[in-house]
Amino acid sequence: MTDRGKPLYMIGVVAQMLNVHPQTLRFYEKKGLVRPSRTVGRTRMYSAEDVEELSRLLRLTRDLGVNLAGIEIILKMRRRMIDMQKQIEDLVTYLREDGGTTASAPGPGEPRRRRCRPPAGPETAAAAAGGVPA
Repeated sequence: MTDRGKPLYMIGVVAQMLNVHPQTLRFYEKKGLVRPSRTVGRTRMYSAEDVEELSRLLRLTRDLGVNLAGIEIILKMRRRMIDMQKQIEDLVTYLREDGGTTASAPGPGEPRRRRCRPPAGPETAAAAAGGVPA
């Protein structure tokens, strides 16, 4: 867990920070728009990431007039984009570490190379051995 994901703030503190009623935060949680962590005593604890997400949510509703259904779609798409970006970064890291030893895909306009070998006959065997077919 990163420092930004560490639960730090109770619901009253977050409500004051964002200038909303604590019940609004409970409602957003009920709708699945934010998921604060819980203590053993079931107290909601919000991380800096949660507060940023809530701030983004409030900006969408207050400033842009997006309804909760729209916000749900926007937030899900944003999470998917972040996940996909992470996958792309992991793939790039893997390819860099691999050192380019894998076969590369043909570029645009380049013909695809055959991946299977032609049947082995006397002509192909001689050519492979460096000789001239008989």
